Amino acid sequence: MNSAQRVFGAIGAAVRRQLAFPLQAAALFGGVLFEGVRPATWRPPVRGAFRASLTNIVTGSLATSVVTAIIVGIGIVLLPIYELRATGDWRLTGRIAIMALFHHIAPLLVGIILLGRSGIPMMAEFDVLLAEDETATLRAEGMDAFQHIVLPRAFAFAVAAFALGVVFILFALLSSNTLARLEGLAQASVIGALRNVLRALSPTDLLGAAMTFPIIGLLVALACSVTGLGPRSREQLMSQQASAFTRGVTSILVALTIMSVIS
Repeated sequence: MNSAQRVFGAIGAAVRRQLAFPLQAAALFGGVLFEGVRPATWRPPVRGAFRASLTNIVTGSLATSVVTAIIVGIGIVLLPIYELRATGDWRLTGRIAIMALFHHIAPLLVGIILLGRSGIPMMAEFDVLLAEDETATLRAEGMDAFQHIVLPRAFAFAVAAFALGVVFILFALLSSNTLARLEGLAQASVIGALRNVLRALSPTDLLGAAMTFPIIGLLVALACSVTGLGPRSREQLMSQQASAFTRGVTSILVALTIMSVIS
């Protein structure tokens, strides 16, 4: 092998390494969508794995989501109240903050919470499955390992992200409204405040938020699945978890950027 071949070989190897994760994630994404819409896929074992995963994800991330939402909600109101109250521009700023909450803040934080509270632990679960050669057992029984391991968890993350996103937004708005009423800047009840928020948002805004959360959850699941099911030694587990976190956060940011451009 001459020097030119070695150079091109090194370039090709570097390109393959850089493209390996996005290509694998795209393949899993297509597989999840294709298999997930087929009723025959959702046999009792797959439904059971989905319910168990969904329960674990929601219960593991709910408290953190609520506390974070309350902090974010208070922060959204504190800036208009204490920085812009004298100018009278705090109402407009509050509306902008609500838009940011729906489109950027809530999806980003819910995604990071899911990644840290459920995504990284899922990699440890994959490590146990690989150590016990569970995939070989499924194949020996004529079952699809993808359908029984990756698919139900991916859908569980998507559904959990939507549910936690709704909870996050509700608690953020509730804490914002409570603080505003205490400061005498709002007289509307909680229901009235929610109605005002819905009036300020267009159907496109609501649809975009409703779509963003499941996509974020799905990307978190795929990032952790690609990394967790990849070949590694036990000594590489910690570095793989760090890699999964980086990949997950990057996927979330890319998805939010794309959704912002589309909307």
